Formats: sequence, structure tokens, C-alpha cells
Amino acid sequence: MGFFKKISQLFATTEKAKTKHESVEHKGYLITPQPESDKGQFRLAALIEKKFSEEEAAKQYYLIRSDTFASAEQAAEFAVSKSKLFIDQTGDAMFK
Repeated sequence: MGFFKKISQLFATTEKAKTKHESVEHKGYLITPQPESDKGQFRLAALIEKKFSEEEAAKQYYLIRSDTFASAEQAAEFAVSKSKLFIDQTGDAMFK
């Protein structure tokens, strides 16, 4: 049975961590860390949102990296810093 369990884990989809993390504002963007559980570790992931006008819904970009961390808190912390760097480098072009 161990063999089949290992095979299924290879093809298993990742799940979002159950803990909620506080959103952070950066240059008009809202960053919400959303670490994903992956084989006992947590993958760096975040939702980046920006509202351009009151009439339109906020545009969203889901940032996910291959970086993994031992805890969801670490992954969330680094997700915020990576998202800030991504925003600084890409700006509104991320939504195109």
C-alpha cells in the first residue's frame, strides 16, 4: 500500500492552508497571503488585488512560487515580501 500512497501524493493537488493571514496594502494593491499545503510543507502563494474604480470589481492576480517553507507563517511572511517586489517590478502590467 505504501507504493500507491506515494504515487497518489505525487499527483495530488495542493490545498490552501487552513489558517487565515492578514492582508497588507502596498502602493494601492492589497496582498493576501494564501500559503498552500504541499507534502508537509507550505508553498509560497498570495492573492494580489487592485481596485481601479468604484464601478469595477477589483482585478486579481494569483502569485504562486515553487518556494516551500516549514510553516504557513513563514510562507505567508515571504509571500508578502515577494509580492511587494513583484508589484514594484511589474505594476499594473500583471493584469494584462
